[in-house]
Amino acid sequence: MATERFPIEAGHIMMFARAIGDANPAYYGALDGTAGVPAPPTFVTASAQFDPDYPLRPKPGQPWFGSGREATGRGASTVGGGDGGGTGLHAEQHYTYHRPLRAGDVLTTSSRTGEGWEKQGRRGGRLIFSEFITEFRDAAGELVVTARTVGVRTEKVIEQ
Repeated sequence: MATERFPIEAGHIMMFARAIGDANPAYYGALDGTAGVPAPPTFVTASAQFDPDYPLRPKPGQPWFGSGREATGRGASTVGGGDGGGTGLHAEQHYTYHRPLRAGDVLTTSSRTGEGWEKQGRRGGRLIFSEFITEFRDAAGELVVTARTVGVRTEKVIEQ
């Protein structure tokens, strides 16, 4: 993820909370102008929409990978680093909050690869796990959130 600037806005927090079905009134401060509205725990995932190169973000005039099996006619090509064989998936997501994330923060991100490991699978051969770590920092450079994503791909395509 290469988000240069991710502004945290109360209205965005409210819409995110609605989208995930979280009715906690703390997230709805945009309705009454409450300052310092906290963000839901998975909110930093929305930063991907600020990255113009995010592969799962729809782009006008281009086929979208979407969800489901070739939902819009674009094959699995290299979305998420896959090889087009339908062998990869998102396995885990972890968030470590170093302080609460609130409306008014403006974050920047830096990403790096983490650990990798393998296990023997039953049907797809080896299972190859890879970790991707994204750090979200505030305007003062302080670490706010660390997101750890684990992806897994199989050695071979599993036949249906």
